[in-house]
Amino acid sequence: MIIDLRSDTVTQPTPAMREAMFTAPLGDDALGDDPTVNALEAKAAALFGMEAALFCASGTMTNQLAIRTHCRPGDDVICDYLSHVYQYEGGGISVNALASASLPQGERGKLTPDLIRGHIYSPADPHKPLSRLVVLENTINKGGGCYYTIPEIAAIRQVCDEHGLILHLDGARLFNALVETGEPTQAYGQLFDSISICLSKGLGCPVGSVLLSTADVIRQARRYRKLMGGGWRQAGFLAAAGIYALDHHVERLKLDHARARRIGTMLERLPVVQDILPIDTNIVIFRLPETILAADYVNSLGSKGIKAVSFGKHLVRFVTHLDFTDDMLHELENRLEL
Repeated sequence: MIIDLRSDTVTQPTPAMREAMFTAPLGDDALGDDPTVNALEAKAAALFGMEAALFCASGTMTNQLAIRTHCRPGDDVICDYLSHVYQYEGGGISVNALASASLPQGERGKLTPDLIRGHIYSPADPHKPLSRLVVLENTINKGGGCYYTIPEIAAIRQVCDEHGLILHLDGARLFNALVETGEPTQAYGQLFDSISICLSKGLGCPVGSVLLSTADVIRQARRYRKLMGGGWRQAGFLAAAGIYALDHHVERLKLDHARARRIGTMLERLPVVQDILPIDTNIVIFRLPETILAADYVNSLGSKGIKAVSFGKHLVRFVTHLDFTDDMLHELENRLEL
């Protein structure tokens, strides 16, 4: 038994999801007539109370399309130093949008109103770029799956309104946050100017993310998607998986969270584990002693049939997901204690 905890992107489509995929009606999405893609976009937009949506290949693409659409060359994006849009999207803020980034460092990657205020440039200062966009991530990958609540976001929205800033959400694992807080999706649509949701992480789809915003923003983002080579043809196969996931794979995320917390209990007993970040959702990040490199420890786990990723010089990450079962959880405990 291989126990793969590298990411929640490693899942395989369930039999029921495959059935939905292979019975989906298809068209040509680049021409706007794939009925299943259109249905996914309409469903996602309605779920969050947004005007329109755009189905794309990845969360990096949806985030970068949002940043490019919202910003002009020379603008500045405010995002936490740990944020995915800065750490893991290939420098896309500068390459795609020709924008700079201001990088406050919040606790576990969470921005606050005061942190944002401290990184807003005066538009009267010709030496500085124009502050244009704030990007939040929910949940926060490098923060160990921690999340914002609606009151925290509303306070940030107020700062954005006071300074004329646009607010975008990298919601790659947003549904992991929502099943913990019980907050309504519609509230997010009211607070953000655009939202990216990923279907291929916790929701278990093979491919895809959706960008949500106003009709005008999505119209422009669609043009940029084409420029990036991101136009689909018969993409309904993949969109059908997204529809199925939104209908059937959201509430079950609570199981992933419970299993992640159980892993945390296992790790607490291991002498090699120095400390563990609080486990809020499905991400477990733990620290090793300075005498042990994370890369070496990950290799040792691999020899036991456990796949993980190094997340820093002495940090290791596990991520629970749809294909990580209770049987695997039990076997993981046995192997960790060898």
